[in-house]
Amino acid sequence: MLRNYTRGVYINNPYIDKVILIDDNGYAPGSLKWFLEKRSEIRHERFTHSLTLLPTERLNYLLFFSGIPYRVGVGHKFYQFITMTKYVNRKKYIPLRHEADYCMDLARKIGIETADLTTEIFLSAEELEKVNKIRSGLLSDRKYSIGIHATSGNSAPNWKPEEYRDLIMKLKRNSSIQVVVTDNVVPLGLAWIEDVVYPNKGASLRESIINIAALNLLISASTGPMHLAAALKVKTLSMFCPLTACSPKLWGPIGNENGIIMPEEGYCGSVCPGDPKKCVFEGVGGIDAGKVLDHLYVFLRESE
Repeated sequence: MLRNYTRGVYINNPYIDKVILIDDNGYAPGSLKWFLEKRSEIRHERFTHSLTLLPTERLNYLLFFSGIPYRVGVGHKFYQFITMTKYVNRKKYIPLRHEADYCMDLARKIGIETADLTTEIFLSAEELEKVNKIRSGLLSDRKYSIGIHATSGNSAPNWKPEEYRDLIMKLKRNSSIQVVVTDNVVPLGLAWIEDVVYPNKGASLRESIINIAALNLLISASTGPMHLAAALKVKTLSMFCPLTACSPKLWGPIGNENGIIMPEEGYCGSVCPGDPKKCVFEGVGGIDAGKVLDHLYVFLRESE
């Protein structure tokens, strides 16, 4: 059960029998009409269990009144207590344990034991054919198609558009590389650069996934498209903050060949503003286009 926007991640997944959307019935989510219609839809499926990765009070009551006997959420709020919702919590929180492992605790709660956290997005045969055509078109007489994703949700440090532009201009000097900007909404400073491809402008999530699958490698900060690339087994080179809440040990890509770039030791205590939402990796010991380029060429050589 998810929002329509994220449905593209699950299309063609052989382990999913049905997707229920929470925003497809025309009613405002949370309204009484929405609640009653969704309750009826869920009740019709006769589910025995529900696992709620991101619990809210609204969803908690929806699942309860839908008649699901065994419900698992995260934490232990009062509304979970009165609806007899089972829970996993993080009282014994290990800061550098991956978020995916914490999510898997919900499945472990109902007896599913696995240490496999590998992510995967499944493409149909028709989509794979399209990926191959896109890749051939991008490469032409070049060796690599390198994606640059410049935007993020502002939950982790990220460059200013000017630094991404500097990286793009440096990459363009290498005749073996085709630069691809993968943002759906391209920052003004990165738009209309000659010989750069912008395949995801106005694209749907599924179309964006197909375009990312055609890349040899994606460069970005810690952001959603990095995880999409990992699930597609596309190589990633990602900039991360060493602070615990932003660490790659907690949020890094899983299941692909990846490289992590972090500022030098001591940067956070002397140069960085201390707020991940304000940090842009500037200054001595930070991360600039030259540093990423050096890591990229080493990473590509090691990957061959």
